[in-house]
Amino acid sequence: MKVPHAWKDRKKEMIIPHGPGHRTASKRPMWILVLISLVCISLIGAYIYPPRRYSSCYFFASSVCSPFKDWLPAINSRVLTDEEIASHVVIKDILAMPNVPSKNPKIAFMFLTPGTLPFERLWERFFLGHEGRFSIYVHASREKPVHVSPIFFGRDIRSDKVVWGKISMIDAEKRLLANALQDTDNQHFVLLSDSCIPLHNFDYIYNYLMGTNISFVDCFQDPGPHGNDRYSKHMLPEIEEDDFRKGSQWFSIKRQHAVLILADYLYYTKFKLYCKPGWEGRNCYADEHYLPTLFSMVDPTGIANWSITHVDWSEGKWHPKAYRAQDISYELLKNITSIDKSFHVTSDERKLVTETACMWNGMKRPCYLFARKFYPEALDNLMNLFSNYTAI
Repeated sequence: MKVPHAWKDRKKEMIIPHGPGHRTASKRPMWILVLISLVCISLIGAYIYPPRRYSSCYFFASSVCSPFKDWLPAINSRVLTDEEIASHVVIKDILAMPNVPSKNPKIAFMFLTPGTLPFERLWERFFLGHEGRFSIYVHASREKPVHVSPIFFGRDIRSDKVVWGKISMIDAEKRLLANALQDTDNQHFVLLSDSCIPLHNFDYIYNYLMGTNISFVDCFQDPGPHGNDRYSKHMLPEIEEDDFRKGSQWFSIKRQHAVLILADYLYYTKFKLYCKPGWEGRNCYADEHYLPTLFSMVDPTGIANWSITHVDWSEGKWHPKAYRAQDISYELLKNITSIDKSFHVTSDERKLVTETACMWNGMKRPCYLFARKFYPEALDNLMNLFSNYTAI
């Protein structure tokens, strides 16, 4: 058999076949074998320790990896209860829902208050000229409010008693959401208290909230006495201690998440039964833990992990700093509106501080659209400064 001349020069590198039907295996680069091995190990690990969250799959999009997991028998996976299966199905479908189309999208401003709103005149100035782009809902838990602004007339909803730190606070929030969701034009839902004020003009806040597809729910993990020490093992198996989160009560959420809150029964029940003051010697407050835990479990990438309502906890007391008339100044308000990082501090001995830039659609932006806690006596000073500090 005559060997081509070009092959003669490579005889040290290649074995020449001696007959038809025999083909020499070429040397495979070692990196390919290593890569294939790593991929196989990764797939096995992903199967044995699958992601526990609905919205994330560590290696592929959920539409790819979910069928892959379905092809294989379950290994070392906990059998879900009927309630969990039903809850997972409902939540998955809600998160997959397209946005409700609206020719006139609005923001629902939901006020959770004991009675009369002391800053109605300030809010009236904020809303003036923007009719048709907002809705107002007032939940007064102690006494019927006396409204001084016509914008608030007829905006009271049926209310019930609210006790600080108890599940009745969550019930009031759900009651507000249920009323606001009846208007299909409401696309974003902001929870506010009687001591809240706006930090920017209406257009700025409207564009900020409508221009992004996430919800602003505060959420972080606190291993200390005011965080995970409040967790009860009675929440098992659905909620493990590693799932337990903490955050500010004051949220701003998109419609999809508002529907999800009303639909949730499983996790809400766990907090209703096992997160309350004095339970098992712990003081667990549902308004600080329920929504952060819920969204951390079911849609962690759908929330910003900070609240757009500024609260000053720097005094280290049970309640945040409250501003009186003499505290109100242009400098104070501009300082608050210029903050572009969120801070979380753990309650354990380490007092670990986590600083995170407030990102809006990939851009660093000011964190806060509203602020609390202001005494009613501050109204006149706030009215005098409103057009200046809300200029942007």
